[in-house]
Amino acid sequence: MENLVNLKQFRQKMKLTQAAAAEGIGIDQRQWNRYENGINELPLRYFKLICTTYKVNADWLLGIAEEKENV
Repeated sequence: MENLVNLKQFRQKMKLTQAAAAEGIGIDQRQWNRYENGINELPLRYFKLICTTYKVNADWLLGIAEEKENV
């Protein structure tokens, strides 16, 4: 999966630390940091968890759509 261009923006809008966002989907903060900074690609299972857990628009998270939902 390509780099999630709005992952950091999403987290900041939700007022979550990297640790809190990571905990919400069951991963370590260091791994979240790698995804957020484009060092590692986010696996699809975590992408889905982010979208469903935090009710964020998948297209917006990918940078495809300008509008976001519930963020």
